Amino acid sequence: MTPLGEKLAARIRANGPITVADYMAACLGDPEHGYYLVREPFGRGGDFVTAPEVSQMFGELIGAWTVAVWEAMGAPAAFVLAELGPGRGTLMSDLMRTARLRPAFVEAAQVHLVETSPRLRAIQAETLAAVGIAPTWHEHIDDLPAGPLIVVANEFFDALPIRQFVRTATGWAERMIGLDETGALAFGLRPASPPPGFGSDVAEGQIVETAPAATAVMATLAGRIAAGGGAGLFI
Repeated sequence: MTPLGEKLAARIRANGPITVADYMAACLGDPEHGYYLVREPFGRGGDFVTAPEVSQMFGELIGAWTVAVWEAMGAPAAFVLAELGPGRGTLMSDLMRTARLRPAFVEAAQVHLVETSPRLRAIQAETLAAVGIAPTWHEHIDDLPAGPLIVVANEFFDALPIRQFVRTATGWAERMIGLDETGALAFGLRPASPPPGFGSDVAEGQIVETAPAATAVMATLAGRIAAGGGAGLFI
């Protein structure tokens, strides 16, 4: 078992089975062993290639969109330009390359990045320093400052933890991560209420996924934009 597996097994022995969401959150964000904190996931040397790493045109087109949105907002003299999960900073760098066609936009933009990985923050700082951008980092979306907001995110929501529910012969159950008879991590079921929006019409054996973390993030952003103005673009 990996060091993270041992850590999760000890947690389960102490406190009982955990949800799939808790398991995913630990696998991605554990301070010692989390995937995004200790691995290099992006690019040719990593595990996957995202659109900003394929072509600078992707970020430049999003830059054109942000400028158009800013102008439609009445060109506020100051606004928050935020990116969620900014990877290596490539998207923001390419975005601002296009945005420099409108110097007033660059002057008004206060760049904020929501990133939990210190390792990725260092890479983002290096990428953006090369193009003259000094962003402010945040652990949580709630920490973004008040005011008009333009927020972008590429492949962010699909990486957030999910919960899984199964329709069984006796009703709904939630899939949990526990330990089998050998002490290895294993799936199990715990009786649960139906996931929101689903009921007895779901076939037996079907798995339904919900994303409470994504819902909470989107609710926060929607409230911010409704109150202070702005827009979001999520790929």
